[in-house]
Amino acid sequence: MAAKKSALSGRAAKPFLFLLCLSPLVWLIWAAAADHLGANPAEALIRSLGDWTLRGLCLTMAITPLRIISSQPALARFRRMLGLFSFFYASLHLLAYGWLDMGLELGDIAHDIAKRPFILMGFTAWLLMLPLALTSFNRAIKALGARRWQALHKAIYLLSLIGLAHFFWMRAGKNNFAEPAIYAGVLALLLGWRGWRGWRQPGAPGR
Repeated sequence: MAAKKSALSGRAAKPFLFLLCLSPLVWLIWAAAADHLGANPAEALIRSLGDWTLRGLCLTMAITPLRIISSQPALARFRRMLGLFSFFYASLHLLAYGWLDMGLELGDIAHDIAKRPFILMGFTAWLLMLPLALTSFNRAIKALGARRWQALHKAIYLLSLIGLAHFFWMRAGKNNFAEPAIYAGVLALLLGWRGWRGWRQPGAPGR
């Protein structure tokens, strides 16, 4: 246990996690340059960035249960970086859609958001992520106060469900529910653990 604690608390842990979180983008850039994204590279890029957003959200939400179950408090130091990378990939996902699908035509983008419910769901999730990213720093915590900051950041539960609905709705057009079902199971487990812990230990921090 001591070796694990020292590894998680060490100076190299955060830079290693940063590079690990950046590696999907590096791979996608290489795959796009090498023409390895299939017959529709724009669609593959947009969807891959969306996938990494959901994975990042799941990993961010998994930090607290993993920290408590494994008795590894040092895991908490990685939650902020994972959350910010989730927002980073969500922003790239939105940018790729606006650029590759819509040619950065703001009028067409606004019309598409209003016209297609699954696009609206994805944009709503990004809007909910924005204040969390902007208030993820120590100065914001001091300005808001710990209680209000924690209440604001509980929006991750709602936005993760909206993001899942966006993904589910997008795949519904092709009757492909295998991947959404996996994410739904993971989120159900993470949210269920928080609900169970809140019932067993009222007032316990849930993030």
